Amino acid sequence: MFVDIVKIFVRGGRGGDGCVSFRREKYVPRGGPDGGDGGDGGDVVVQSDDRLHTLLDLRYHTYNLAGRGEHGKGKNQHGKRGADLVIRVPPGTVLRDAHSGELLGDLQRHGERVVVARGGRGGLGNARFATATNRAPRQATRGAAGEERWLLVELKLIADVGLLGFPNAGKSTLISRLSAARPKIADYPFTTLTPHLGVVRLPNETTCVVADIPGIIPGAHEGKGLGLTFLRHVERTRCLVHLVDLAACEDGRSPWQDFVRLNHELACYSAEVAAKPQLVVATKLDLPLARERLPAVQAQFAAHGYELVPISAVTGEGIPMLLQRIAALLALS
Repeated sequence: MFVDIVKIFVRGGRGGDGCVSFRREKYVPRGGPDGGDGGDGGDVVVQSDDRLHTLLDLRYHTYNLAGRGEHGKGKNQHGKRGADLVIRVPPGTVLRDAHSGELLGDLQRHGERVVVARGGRGGLGNARFATATNRAPRQATRGAAGEERWLLVELKLIADVGLLGFPNAGKSTLISRLSAARPKIADYPFTTLTPHLGVVRLPNETTCVVADIPGIIPGAHEGKGLGLTFLRHVERTRCLVHLVDLAACEDGRSPWQDFVRLNHELACYSAEVAAKPQLVVATKLDLPLARERLPAVQAQFAAHGYELVPISAVTGEGIPMLLQRIAALLALS
């Protein structure tokens, strides 16, 4: 199951209490106070781990508490520090305070760490309060409580290329053709319910990560369909490959109208996302209707300054040209 947003509670460990104790040995008169300090509480740390690809584990661990510091002991023995709690998340995870919206961390590379709730300080033992005029202090302090907060954890996939298009435009078929990813493919809308990543080898002997972004339709930025759920995943991409269906003609649809509507959704969601470099790809060239409409569609896009790359993900026609164009676009971005 793919989970990309969760809300969890985190609390740093409470500090241990200081100890009230006096040294009592047979041949040591007036031994004096020897109460040790309490240990500090542990911190709650979030760390990125590239072996993870979803926030599923956090969905079932809502409450995350670090270890408490040990209490101080006699003979000036200080308490042990509480154990840190390390929460592992995939790279691309954004951490925010759920109430204030404050950005606490943006973990983009493997091994990055951020402390989201610090442990409380340990209390002081009575040995700390001994003075020349107060040689037998009977006071100690309690450990402080650790920080606590509700944390909003949001995953934004890190990919070089984002595949966009209306449902059934051929995104899943294309990513399965280009990489080892095997998303569900069927002839009905919203077949893909979660983003998929695939590693693609380019002609210049480099590789790139391609993300299949599902469920974007008109009104997606307002929460219609699945688009609002997954539009966040295009924020990290360097460029976009926009798939238009040459065979789409029901309800007055056309490839150019689909292209304009989807770009409108991107602009409503984020001007920064809408400004990313785009490559327009015409799909389903293996269908007779699509091949028949190709010249007219190419002319329409050319009139607005867009070059169309026609492909068939089923037969592989046009795929080498597509990979060359992606490599060139990534080199410029």
